[in-house]
Order: sequence, then C-alpha cells, then structure tokens
Amino acid sequence: MELSPFYTKQIECLHCKEKFEITKIRSKFVKVDHQETDFQPIYANPEVNPILYNAFVCEHCGFAFTEDFTKYFAPGVKDEIKEKISSKWIPRSLGGERNRTEAITAYKLAILSGTLKHEKHVTLAGLSMRTAWIYRLEEDTEQELRFVTLARNSYEESYSNEDYAGTQMSEVRVLYMIAELSRRIGDREKATRFFSRVIEKQKSTVEPKLIEMAKDRWQEMREEKEKGIVS
Repeated sequence: MELSPFYTKQIECLHCKEKFEITKIRSKFVKVDHQETDFQPIYANPEVNPILYNAFVCEHCGFAFTEDFTKYFAPGVKDEIKEKISSKWIPRSLGGERNRTEAITAYKLAILSGTLKHEKHVTLAGLSMRTAWIYRLEEDTEQELRFVTLARNSYEESYSNEDYAGTQMSEVRVLYMIAELSRRIGDREKATRFFSRVIEKQKSTVEPKLIEMAKDRWQEMREEKEKGIVS
C-alpha cells in the first residue's frame, strides 16, 4: 500500500480541553522548490502544502491555535472567547485534508483567537503572513495585501515591545520583514528606513543571508526610482 503524505493526530484544545483530530504532513513529502522574498515557501508539489495545516481548529468550541500559542489564559479571557467565538460556533471539523478556503477560515479563526488571548504580536504576524500567502496562491491581490499590511503592523508592534525575544524570530529578521512587507504594500519610505537598519547590522548578525537579501531589495528599489517606475 502506498504511503499517504497525510496522517491524522489527536490533540487537546487549549481552551475547552476537549480532544479533536488534526491532519499533518509527513516531512519526507515536503520539498521546497524556492522561497519568495518574504519567505513564502513554494513547494515542488502544490498539493502537499504544510501551510494549509498550521492552524488547528477545535471542532467543539471553535477556538483555533498553532504550536506557537502559549497555554496561559489571562483572567477573563476564556469568558471572552466563549462569548465571541464558542457561542457562535456551529460544531464542525476542519481537521481533514484542507483546500485553501478552509485553510483561510482556520487562519482567520486563529487570528481572532490569538487576538482575544493576547498572544505575542510576532505570533499574530505569522498568522497574518500565512493567510496572505494563501491568498497569493489564490491570486486574490486585494486580500493578500490586506493581510500583508496586518502582518507588517504586527511585526512593528513586536519590534517596538521586543516580544519576538525567545522565539525563532531574531531582531534582524523582524526588521527585514517590516521592510519587505512595507515595500510590498507600497510604503517605500518605511521600507527604505528598515532595510537600512538591517544593513547596519551586517557586522553583528549571524544571519548574513538576510543582509544580502536586504541589499538586493534596496538596490531594486533604487533602480525602480531611477527608471521612474515609482515616484
């Protein structure tokens, strides 16, 4: 029998503590062809896209979360989640193989859940970023840019209060994301400012690839201006 790329796993909801099934992808089937300038992975097989499965939605209460969410709920938060999510939730499973529409639904629920739960801004930025990537695959530019803007704003919040500390995101990577997402939404002034901050860190960073990427984007923007492509 041929091994499927997909397998199911039972997990416990952080909010209601009920168990439900999620779908995961076996790592041996995941092959990245290349990455976009905002780190969107483009997979060799578009049918096997782990990004569609990052957000878990509890079929019982509607709370959605990722592996980056903390287990802690501040006082009063669970009541707010019950009122704003669970009371309106029609029990259903988003735990099987997903299409892009279902993945977007899962991410939007995770963004709402994470916002109500006061998750780190860097976590919320990642959720918005992945939502933008799925809209990009759908060629829905308006919604893609909407979520790129949300991600950029969350990365800015994360940078200003340093809530990326202790996560996989370094200061240089957060600075790069603010710059690159600003460039993508046409905020060239902020993009230039933050690419400069990335390049300034070239002597102290252990991520030289980010410095090179920032220099490349900076050069592209200069050339566009010289050619009169942008004002």
